Amino acid sequence: MASAQIELLSRPADKSASIDYAVAFLNARFSSFDQLQHGNALDDALKESQQKAERLQAQLLESQAFVNDLVRDTKAKATERLSSAQELALLRHSVADEILSLSEELSSANVSEMRPTLLEEIETMHRNIKELESVKGYVQVVQSALTLSERVVNAVKSLDTSLLISESSLSDYKALQSLTSTIQGACSQADDGTGQGVFLPVFLNNILDKTWLLLKETLSDSLIAASEQLQWPMPVDYAAASEDNRSKFQHAFINLTTLQSLGDKLHKDQKQHEHKPTDGLYPLQALIRPVAQRFKYHFEGSRQTNRLDKPEWYFAHILNLTHEHRRFMDNVVQRLLHNSPFEALNAWREFTRLLLPIVSRKLRRSVPSILTNPPLLAHTVYQCLAFDDALRDAGFSFVGTSAQTTSSKPEDWEGCSEIILGNKEWFESWLAGEQKFTEAQYETIISSPDAWTIVNDEGEQLGQDNELRPTISARRIKVLVEQVTDRYKVLPQFLHKTRFLIGVQVPILELYHTRISESLDAFEALSSYFVRAVPGALSGQSSSADSKRATAGTEGSSRLIKGYVSAKWTAVVMSNWGEDIFFLELWHSICERAALRSRVREVDALPDPSVVRDEGTIFDELVKQYNALAERAETMLVKQICGEVESDLKAHLFKPPATTPGTGEVILSQTLLAPIARLSAHLTLVHQSLPTNTTTNLYRQIASHISNHILQRQVLYQGRGRMTSQEGKNVLDEARLWVETSRMALGGSVRRVEGPWEKLVDSGKLLSLDGEAFAKAVRISTMGSEAEYQTFCGDLGLSSTSREEATDVLKVREDYPK
Repeated sequence: MASAQIELLSRPADKSASIDYAVAFLNARFSSFDQLQHGNALDDALKESQQKAERLQAQLLESQAFVNDLVRDTKAKATERLSSAQELALLRHSVADEILSLSEELSSANVSEMRPTLLEEIETMHRNIKELESVKGYVQVVQSALTLSERVVNAVKSLDTSLLISESSLSDYKALQSLTSTIQGACSQADDGTGQGVFLPVFLNNILDKTWLLLKETLSDSLIAASEQLQWPMPVDYAAASEDNRSKFQHAFINLTTLQSLGDKLHKDQKQHEHKPTDGLYPLQALIRPVAQRFKYHFEGSRQTNRLDKPEWYFAHILNLTHEHRRFMDNVVQRLLHNSPFEALNAWREFTRLLLPIVSRKLRRSVPSILTNPPLLAHTVYQCLAFDDALRDAGFSFVGTSAQTTSSKPEDWEGCSEIILGNKEWFESWLAGEQKFTEAQYETIISSPDAWTIVNDEGEQLGQDNELRPTISARRIKVLVEQVTDRYKVLPQFLHKTRFLIGVQVPILELYHTRISESLDAFEALSSYFVRAVPGALSGQSSSADSKRATAGTEGSSRLIKGYVSAKWTAVVMSNWGEDIFFLELWHSICERAALRSRVREVDALPDPSVVRDEGTIFDELVKQYNALAERAETMLVKQICGEVESDLKAHLFKPPATTPGTGEVILSQTLLAPIARLSAHLTLVHQSLPTNTTTNLYRQIASHISNHILQRQVLYQGRGRMTSQEGKNVLDEARLWVETSRMALGGSVRRVEGPWEKLVDSGKLLSLDGEAFAKAVRISTMGSEAEYQTFCGDLGLSSTSREEATDVLKVREDYPK
């Protein structure tokens, strides 16, 4: 029984609980008042309760006596056990002190002057024995590995020259390989708790690799010795060699291929084996060694052939080797490979591939020394690209070599140039040098005294505009940009080509566009025909006399023509470039690759590839800009010529017509000679400088403007009834003079020279009519039918004047009916 329960039962009775119990008992026993009145029910219940209470009281006294006895016995036992526990505690402390004393006696570490105890000496000896046993096992494993390695190497060295190496010759190597695998497996399960690996497997793997390398070197030495009898590394005349020398060479060659074949089988499951199939064919690796030694002697030592400024020497040396030994590789080595497990290899390509590390090593050593010399760096890059192209043209690729993969393609070989181009720092240095050189060439072209002279030769062929002759600067810019194209079109990757396009070519074309645009801006600022009136500006402040002379007359027109020719010719050239297969492929690649699109999208002078995709060409945006510049120059030329002719016409148009005294005939004024001469000079210059189609277009704009100006000023602005028939005849004569002047200035290069002047000539014909003819013209133009008017025009020779225009012209005559 729990103490809490004992405590609960020991408490005195609760009076309120007793009352509640009595009430509940009565309620349960007597459910109504009638039950109380029935007999002695209440007295009986009381007696029953009293009897029950007496029984419970007797049980209580009995329980109380039992509890008292139990408490007394429990106290006695507790006292006894407490005493026993105290005695045990004292005994524990005594035993602990005794153990401590004994342990101090067993160890000498706590007492510096005390000698080691016998137990300590025995334990130390046991540890030493275990360590020595471990070392012994370690040394025995190493000794076994070294013994196996030495035996297999000696077995191969002592192999009879008439015998071929076989799998049985490598039995000790297989045993060494098995030992290494066993130890490695055992050590992989061991854990020293430090997290560090056991060195023994690594050491055994090194022995295994060195053993294989010794086997390879042993057989390679035999092959090199045999090849030297054939005059290797000089070109080999195999047919002229003795039978014995050829037999030794073949035997040594086959031994090496057999060794490599056995090695591929033995190392098939060893992923960490350092000699991989991509290292190359063993016999050809051996033949490369003398070649590499000669290369090192000539191009990596102190000889005169080792020059940084002559990279073409060592490139040519390697190319010569590939050419000189190709016949030997194709006819001899390839035949030996056909009878070996490596019959799929192409001997010449494999030999050439093994020569490439020599060039790569030379480039990696020499390029850092020439990064500060842009011309020499560029020369090295171009020679390297030429070297790669020469090998590709000779038929070299990774297909048919030990570097071939299942998906290899001939174009997978990036070339030795990738050593430079793939290095970001080196490529940026080269690109910066090319930019500076090209910009210097551009400045030389622009600053040349004859930069804006139009060439006189007819050697340029530009399709439909083949008559357009460029300025010297435009032609030189074309040559400069094409030279840049020739330099970078051989680059193997489109990323590098795009960098050249954006960083070198486009800036030159943008600079030239800006130069022409600035020339036109300057012309507009200096020419009086383009300067707008500014309120408050002082007269004569816009330009000096020299500036006016430079922009006036044929000299000013010549400047505009040169600007037009430079822009238009360059636009045509760029259109042709855009259709070139090289730029079409480059543009297609840019549209297909997100990395290239992001670069081109940042250049305003190039189209947005994300918008146009494959439509158009790469130079469309620049062509558009240059064409806009040419149109601007053309508009300025028309405005300049028209402005000068109109300026000279002022004296003629606002001067009363001269008449012959006594006759009243109007004669041609001398003031007309200046504008006619001006127009003739300009048209002659245009005809001599520009092609026929451009000349025709410009002439029609100029003549139409001047013709309309004369018609308005000389005829229509006169007012109604202000001109006589004789003055009308003078207008006709002057109009015909303008036409004839234009025809002579253009030299017959433009058809229908009279076209732009037709309205003026028609007006002169109408105004020159007399009497009945004039009255008929007035009647038909005002009251006649359309058919009558057309018949009248045909009879009179009118070609481009409407009925309303004819009426307006006729009203100028003084005899027009009112």
